[in-house]
Parts: sequence; C-alpha cells; structure tokens
Amino acid sequence: MGDVRIVSRRMVRPEPITSGPPETIHLTPWDLRVITVDNIQKGILLPKPPATGGRGNDAAAMVERLELSFARALGRFYPYAGRLAVAPGSKDDAEGESMAISLRCSGEGAEFVHAVAPGVAVADITVPLCIPRVVWSFFPLDRLLGVDAIADSRPVLAAQVTELTDGLFVAMSANHGVADGTTFWHFFNTWSEISRLSDGDAGCEISSPLPVHRRWFLDGCPVPIPLPFGKLEDIIGQRVDTYPPVEECFLHFSAESVRKLKAKANAEMAGAAATDTAISSLQALLAHLWRAVCRARRLAPDQKTVYHLLAGCRGRVDGIPASYAGNAVEHATAISPAGEILERGLGWAAWLLNRAVASFDEASARERLASWPRNPGFMRMSEVVTAPHPHTTVATGSSPRFDVYGNDFGWGSPVAVRSGSGNKVDGKVTVYEGTGGGGSIALEVCLSPEAFPRLLADEEFMDMVGMAD
Repeated sequence: MGDVRIVSRRMVRPEPITSGPPETIHLTPWDLRVITVDNIQKGILLPKPPATGGRGNDAAAMVERLELSFARALGRFYPYAGRLAVAPGSKDDAEGESMAISLRCSGEGAEFVHAVAPGVAVADITVPLCIPRVVWSFFPLDRLLGVDAIADSRPVLAAQVTELTDGLFVAMSANHGVADGTTFWHFFNTWSEISRLSDGDAGCEISSPLPVHRRWFLDGCPVPIPLPFGKLEDIIGQRVDTYPPVEECFLHFSAESVRKLKAKANAEMAGAAATDTAISSLQALLAHLWRAVCRARRLAPDQKTVYHLLAGCRGRVDGIPASYAGNAVEHATAISPAGEILERGLGWAAWLLNRAVASFDEASARERLASWPRNPGFMRMSEVVTAPHPHTTVATGSSPRFDVYGNDFGWGSPVAVRSGSGNKVDGKVTVYEGTGGGGSIALEVCLSPEAFPRLLADEEFMDMVGMAD
C-alpha cells in the first residue's frame, strides 16, 4: 500500500484573532489526570470532492477551504490555539517541590497538515476487516503524550487532510489534557458545519453551540492545582517508547443485532435479585465482546478480568454545561473471574457493566475530585502494558452518541471513521455510532496478535457482526 507524503505543514491562527493579554485556563483534576496519555486521534473518510470544472487546482482549493473553515472553528475554540505551560507551584499549597500546569491562550495556532497518499484508495480502508497500518499515517502529533506538548511548546490541536486516489481523509489530534471526546467531536462538528455552510463566507450562522471554556472546580479546590513533582518526567513515570504490537479490526453491528443482544441480556436477568434496572443496548454489546475476548485470550476460569468504562459527567454533575470544553469524564470498573463471565451468560456480564456505571453518581464524582489534589494520580499506558497480568483488561472509550456521520464538509457524508495509533494497547475498544444509524453501533477492537485471530474465528461472537462500513 502506498506511502503518505506531507505536502505542507503550517500553523493556523484562529479567525477572528482575539486581542488583549493572553488568558490562562487552569486545568482541573479531570484534565490533569489524562495529560499522561496519548493524544485523542480520530478521523473521517470522505468521498472525493467533485471537480469544479474551472481552470484552477481543485485539490488546492479544497485544502484552502478546509484550512479557512478550520481557522474559523478555532476562533470559537480559541484556547486550543494556545500552549500548555508549567510554573512553580505555590509554597503555601504543597510541601517540597511542586509545579502547576495551565493552558495559556496565546493564539500561537493549531497545526494544519496537507498530505497525499496516491497509492491508497477508499476501498483499501473500508473493505478489509483488519485495519491497515497506513491509517495511522493520516494523523498528526503522533506518538506524543499530552505532557510532551509542554517541553517542546507543541500545539495542543492539529488537523491533517490526506488526499487519497478517490477520497479524502480528514483527521484531528487533540491533547487529552485539554479536551475529552465530547469536546473533540464538538470541534469537529463545528468545523464541518462552517465548511458546509459558509463556502467562503465568514459571516455564516451555524447551529453548533458555542463551547464553554470556563473550567469547573469544586469549592475549596486550589487553583491552579500544585502537583508534587520537581520535573515533568516525574509525572510521566516509566515511559514506553513502543507499545507491544496489536492487531485491530473495525466491526459493525446492525441495529437488529444490537436489539437481539439487548433482549437476550435482559431476558437472562429477568426476575433475578437486584436487577431492576434494564440493561442498555451498549452494555449488552460490550458484554458480548467481553465474553469473546475472554475466550480469545484463553483465560483460566479463576483469572480475574477487568472492564473499564467511561461515564460522562455532563448532565450527571450539577454545574457542568453540555457544551463544557474540557475533560468531564469519570471511570467505572467491572471485575469478575473469567469463568463466571463465560459460564453465567451474556446477561450476567452485561449486568456487571450496568452496575459499574450505576455505581457512579454526582456524590462519588465530587468525592474523587476533592481527594485528587491531595493525592494526584495519572493514567499511564505504560502501567497497562507492564502490569503483572497485562492481557486481562478491556477498556472502552468514546461513545455511540457522538455525531460522526453528520460531518459533511460540503460534498457528502463520511463513509467511515477510524482512529490513529494513540493509546493502542491490547484490549482497547473504541465505540462509534453505526453507519446505518437507527441504533447500529461499531467497535474498533485492538487485541494482541495471539488473541486477535481467535476473536475473528469465534462464531458465537462474529455471528452478530455485519459488514464493516
């Protein structure tokens, strides 16, 4: 498959350009906790823009249109044209050495990359069940932790537009320390709508709501939060330059398959004690995957297996607006011996996931936030891959509620969505809305090279899988 060649790379400043002294946004515990993981990397595959019929260069005009609309979207998300900065912590707030990390809204710009992949076609990405590794080359700011942006004053946001033989891949990479998946797709939706509606008109009105950049802190939380470290490398801990290899696939589950799994899970748990809450479609689907992964990994019956889920705090925690631009996510965890996951059925596994999510509420979120500044902890992928039992965990990110296929930049809806190399470890699962809508869901699944072929050969699991894209 063909190589990806960079045509141009430039910094794009927000439009309109803001004036006045730079604003400083101090990061919350939710932000700081994930500054030690790779950037969020998601992108969409679009049909090739139609030829204009003019004498000009259609490709150059298309790239210019995307760059201008990116700059205007950046005008609404102006902090993401800034840079992360570190300053000494207050001696009154922490014993010994400390530091504070903030986002300085300096307006220096976000990176915009134009690339070409003349040997790659749309079908090369959408047809294979296994995702070709060339897709990782469609993403900028690759293989960087969020905290790496501080030392080299790197941008916290970047976009890459890659021309294929018969399509276009539009990707973004965002520093996880300043944005979660909700904010990421809010920016993407804003960008595509501006491109679709403006066609070069800077005065267009769009429906995407304005982001809320003011960070939310608990009363009594020190701002900025002093981190008890003398240097940035102490925050990172053990750095893993290369994660162990994984294979990845993109699996589409039709609305009918999802409904069947949900009905089966709820029927299995009907009448059981303490199961008055209905199992959701997503919980049933993830339980179906969890059981298949246990089989693929050939876990011993008494081996503990762990499933990590994300629970959004917008709408759950008072004071967090829907358009909050930052991290607002907590983690929920289900743990069980592998034997019980397999023997007690789909409903049991789904109920464990249901209970994990139900255990999260506003009180628990506030408790975690209150304790974090006193004992800060960070997500580190290095700890995942070097754990004593690294092949027992499944971790799900993203959400089927994110609007992926509504990102029409002006010449058609996306035909596929894919992610970059960031945080790709054994057991990582990314959830998307399905291409058909109506309750369909897609999963991007990463597993070790040993377990991966066994997952794809699992008839019980694959019988529910439809055609990808």
